[in-house]
Amino acid sequence: MKKVIIITGGSRGIGAATARLAAEDGYAVCITYLRNEDAASAVVRKILEAGGEAIAITADVSVEADVVRLFERVDAELGPVTALVNNAGILEQQARVEDMDSARLSRIFATNVFGSFICAREAVRRMSTRHGGAGGAIVNVSSAASRIGSPGEYVDYAAAKGAIDTFTLGLAKEVATEGIRVNAVRPGIIYTDIHASGGEPNRVERVKGSIPMQRGGQPEEVAQAILWLLSDGASYTTGALLDVAGGR
Repeated sequence: MKKVIIITGGSRGIGAATARLAAEDGYAVCITYLRNEDAASAVVRKILEAGGEAIAITADVSVEADVVRLFERVDAELGPVTALVNNAGILEQQARVEDMDSARLSRIFATNVFGSFICAREAVRRMSTRHGGAGGAIVNVSSAASRIGSPGEYVDYAAAKGAIDTFTLGLAKEVATEGIRVNAVRPGIIYTDIHASGGEPNRVERVKGSIPMQRGGQPEEVAQAILWLLSDGASYTTGALLDVAGGR
């Protein structure tokens, strides 16, 4: 059976690293991006140059119609999806809860939570043996923030990732008899440009001393964990929350 993977937010960081590793593992890859077409095209180009199969589709995962269109295009261009990585996520500027308004909260939860729900819904409709599918695997990208809370910086983001943890556990149990495994990775402080969107590009350097391993992580280290959870090597693993956080 052809292996087809959708990686949301796949133009940079953990998503891009996962796309490259998935292609090496024989997946036909679809990455989504919101604005940075050049970065997404570069990821696809590297995969194609290495002999793999990849496409990039612009999609805002917080918009239900975009998600439905994404899955329909993958059906037509690559085939039925067998793996989904819910990686797309956003931060806003560091702030205390007392300074957050409802518009900010709506943006954070729309992308980080609602988008993952709708993408998983579309994947389950295609993968589930209950619907005639052949099974598959879903990995949600949560965050160590769900355990720590990110006080003074991103309590809203941490709360959204806490919702992803619970979503992972519930969905895993819901579809366990339908050929679908659902797990999550919880990255810690990773060298990606998401920190810049929160207003502190060098955040990893500031906080790495609080990590037992005394360093930030690389996107590829998280991607390796994602690929393992998707693989047959994790065939008896579902509902797991795998920390990739240097001991933090």
